[in-house]
Amino acid sequence: MGIAELLVLAIGLSMDAFAVSVCKGLETKKITIKQMVLAGLWFGGFQALMPAIGYFLGQAFAGAIKKYDHWVAFALLAFIGINMFKEAFSDESADEGNADKNSGEVCSKNCFGVKTMFIMAVATSIDALAVGVTFAFLKVNIVAAVSFIGVITFVFSFAGVKIGNIFGAKYEKKAQMTGGIILILIGLKILLEHLGVIS
Repeated sequence: MGIAELLVLAIGLSMDAFAVSVCKGLETKKITIKQMVLAGLWFGGFQALMPAIGYFLGQAFAGAIKKYDHWVAFALLAFIGINMFKEAFSDESADEGNADKNSGEVCSKNCFGVKTMFIMAVATSIDALAVGVTFAFLKVNIVAAVSFIGVITFVFSFAGVKIGNIFGAKYEKKAQMTGGIILILIGLKILLEHLGVIS
């Protein structure tokens, strides 16, 4: 997996965090640089940590399923991508967004607290844990990979808070859909390469 592919993968993974950051901006009346940085650090940090954990877990089991590693990588990425795509059309997500919007002033005080941000960061980075498992099978440079994912997620989350504050939840579903499609396509490419269909 080259740098360009890692970059695209990082963008795809960051879309969940971006969508949540947009919601954070939507539900907060006055955004500060500190809040934008906090969102970036929480989401970017966990998006970097989770694939690192997944990588070491994958290494532990890589020998047992070496013959099927490309299928595992494809299945994991496709599953994650499809879930992200489905979430973009979830009525529940829309309802939560409206509820958060109505809680504006209260949320501006509590939304960026440690407990809230920890839960959100873990929830949006579970996908990255599974991707980290595929990194072990594909022999990816884990330092470069987690750095790309962490930095890209930081940038998207940082910007997402401001975008949400300005434009509302207009781009939330599009971000999730885009992220899902990217992950599915990368998984398909990995599978086709290992099957010799493409080089």
